[in-house]
Amino acid sequence: MTKRHGGADVVRVDRLVRPLRRVAMLSVHTSPLDQPGTGDAGGMNVYVVELSRQLAAHGIAVDIFTRATSRSLPPVVELAPGIVVRHVVAGPLEGLTKTELPGQLCTFAREVLRTEASYAPGYYDVLHSHYWLSGQVGALARDRWGVPLVHSMHTMAKVKNSLLAEGDVEEPLARLIGEGQVVEAADLIIANTAAEGRQLIDLYAAEPERVRVISPGVDLTVFTPGDRQQARARLGIAADALVAMFVGRIQPLKAPDLVIKAAALLLRRRPELRERLVVPVIGGPSGSGLESPRALIELAASLGVSDVVSFVPPLEQHELVGYYRAATLVCVPSYNESFGLVAIEAQACGTPVVAADVGGLSTAVADGSSGFLIDGHDPSDYADAFERLMSSPVLAADLGRAGVEHARGFGWERTASETLAAYDDALQLMRSDAVAMAE
Repeated sequence: MTKRHGGADVVRVDRLVRPLRRVAMLSVHTSPLDQPGTGDAGGMNVYVVELSRQLAAHGIAVDIFTRATSRSLPPVVELAPGIVVRHVVAGPLEGLTKTELPGQLCTFAREVLRTEASYAPGYYDVLHSHYWLSGQVGALARDRWGVPLVHSMHTMAKVKNSLLAEGDVEEPLARLIGEGQVVEAADLIIANTAAEGRQLIDLYAAEPERVRVISPGVDLTVFTPGDRQQARARLGIAADALVAMFVGRIQPLKAPDLVIKAAALLLRRRPELRERLVVPVIGGPSGSGLESPRALIELAASLGVSDVVSFVPPLEQHELVGYYRAATLVCVPSYNESFGLVAIEAQACGTPVVAADVGGLSTAVADGSSGFLIDGHDPSDYADAFERLMSSPVLAADLGRAGVEHARGFGWERTASETLAAYDDALQLMRSDAVAMAE
């Protein structure tokens, strides 16, 4: 343990024995206040918010640092009792893309350090960074404050680059290098699944003893089963409709086009289903999808399915529940997912899932029990799964019931409990490093 961290030799061991009181959560590129499903906001936003809520429920204060993107945002916002969001001014308030953010990390880090310096020494007990940009800031603050850095990757460039969707672009070299630096700097890394944990070890040379597998959760008080016909009536969907739904950011990585292509294939095989088929696509343009915001509309028109496909802007959780309950199935055909919260949310509402067998989706979906995992991205395979579920209400109902049970294993309470244990492990690891350096 001689070169884990450049600043480890200045860490005072006595600062690592106090109880956990306050966590600094770093989310540089996307704010927990943003609406998931548009821009860069997605599952990570949900993760940061829900984990913070659970930590606050345990009596732990949480400060979330994120970059300010609007003049209308106050410097500090109380998200909930015990949770504040701190908007850090770093670079232009508007018009800065995620790929341009590395140039603002020094400014962001300076403001984070300045905030801590305004309080008595030892104000924060743990740093938890999300995504590699935040990890870069966390590595600096970790050594300056003498507290452990826990990092959640959420997605990894080496994995994304190996599973690119058509029309998507590779992650840049700067990110590849930056992720490696964060893995080296972190006292502990949280992986969403066992597969992600192995990727961290195999692709990034993470030390196995510094990796913890902790699955994200779902709010089981919000995402619950309900009456399908009532949900459809509220949404103006026919009682006998066959609803294949997509939820997520509109970008090639998430493959919403595949859902439309599968629907078109299904109608070629079964033209009599046209009067009943409904395909809601819920979400907003993101990433490389911003370059062609009308691409899906044009695709639906070219395939002759504009009459069955509808486009719905991102929804709040309480609104999204109604759509999940109304759906016959939810399709998650992503090329890569670190976990796939949409799949768990749908199952918690009693709706079976058809998903790509990639990344965390193989954990989020119990193949053959709560839904179907599809190997690859051939629209005909997804059309087959759609047809199978739509032709057998009994099968769909069985999978829906099993999905509710499966989702019960992914509550945020468990995620938070295991994360607290990880924080304690990180404290112990940092203490061991400091002792080793002192000897």
